[in-house]
Amino acid sequence: MTQISVVDDGTEWQKDLELRLRASYAQSGLGADAAERRLQDVRVGSDDWTLAEITDAWTRVGHVAVVVADDNGTLAGRVVDLHVEARHAGRGHEQAARDWAEEWCAERGATRLDVRLTEPAGELFAGYRVRGQLRSRCLDSPPERVDGATARPMTPAEYPEWLAAEKVAYVDDIVRSGMLSREEAVRKSDRDFAKVIPEGLSTPDNTFLVLEAAGERIGTGWLKHRYLPGVTYGYSLTIQEEHRRKGYGPVAMAAGEQATLAAGDSALMFTVWGGNETAMRLYTRAGYQVVEENLSIGLPRSLA
Repeated sequence: MTQISVVDDGTEWQKDLELRLRASYAQSGLGADAAERRLQDVRVGSDDWTLAEITDAWTRVGHVAVVVADDNGTLAGRVVDLHVEARHAGRGHEQAARDWAEEWCAERGATRLDVRLTEPAGELFAGYRVRGQLRSRCLDSPPERVDGATARPMTPAEYPEWLAAEKVAYVDDIVRSGMLSREEAVRKSDRDFAKVIPEGLSTPDNTFLVLEAAGERIGTGWLKHRYLPGVTYGYSLTIQEEHRRKGYGPVAMAAGEQATLAAGDSALMFTVWGGNETAMRLYTRAGYQVVEENLSIGLPRSLA
């Protein structure tokens, strides 16, 4: 019978967690320095984590770690880790630990439970909603040129209209993913943009592009270089609505990859919000691997 018991000392478990995360990040193509930076993000708030052992007949078979904290005005739980040793897997321990985590977080007032996965979890989190995926690809060679398409720097005159449109699109992505209400998403959008591009078009290590084809503007791009060591983060590579479904997706991808290499980085990373299956398919075809996937469910389960 599976039992879950909170423990005080998580030193050895945390070492094991970081070893597993490093291996997963390496498999998805991140270099050692970039993986270390991701681990630094994982460690944030680690003093508040609650760790529990998963046991069966007094034998430890794994661990589950959880935390409850405020997230943009919503009290949310998070499964930091849920790991059952391979030789004990498939016996129901994972489901018992998941149920315990949901109950533990709900008892502390959480109305949502988030899970960040770095490897497939099968049916364990069936019923959870995909909120977003972090995807990355190592760029071994320059992208193929798309005939008739160009990318040029955005001008100061074009920036205000672009910024307003990006904020609206960001809010729509958050709401569509189910992460926040529209009002909460608007506040988050204002905070996030003010933080990441405080100097607007002149913010260092950022590239702002206008994509054109046949002499007509078809989209825009925004990339943050050295987001992680050797990694550029693509905040957006967008084809305008009236030009979509015309085969211009590769134009945006090629522009982002070329800007990444020109800045001296060797990998390009994106967030794909939940509900945007079209973008997920595009990135899969382009060779972008899932580094992390974020899922969530409403608590208690009756609200999911």
